[in-house]
Amino acid sequence: MPSNDARTLLHTAVPTAAVGVVTVAVSAALAGGKGAIGAAAGTLVVILFMGIGLGVLQRTAKSLPHLFQAMGLVLYTTELLLLFVFVAAFKDTTLFNPRAFAAAVMVATLTWVAAQIRVHMKTKILYVEPDSSAGKTPENTGSST
Repeated sequence: MPSNDARTLLHTAVPTAAVGVVTVAVSAALAGGKGAIGAAAGTLVVILFMGIGLGVLQRTAKSLPHLFQAMGLVLYTTELLLLFVFVAAFKDTTLFNPRAFAAAVMVATLTWVAAQIRVHMKTKILYVEPDSSAGKTPENTGSST
């Protein structure tokens, strides 16, 4: 994974995990141990889904840049639908508190998206690839000044 991609993953996963810890603590206080387990599971599901999605999107950007925007829209829609399916699938579980799970999924998703927006706003991305030959002068390129 190139350093820019790793930096993006780090700067999105760490805030999400930190908010997840707070969500676990709040859920533990409000719903006990099952609430804490539900919040931890919800946070982990979001980090896994969004992390895998980020990896897929970065690979698409490098190999098929003309599909990047469309792939991003499809990917985020799919991720949100899958998260909804997870929340619906575990709504009647007794393994953990489903409300804490749903709240953690929502909070972690919003945190991930906000952190990703922040990373992309702060990242300096070149729109044009710089020339690899350093010594180009107007005489060598054929342009006149």
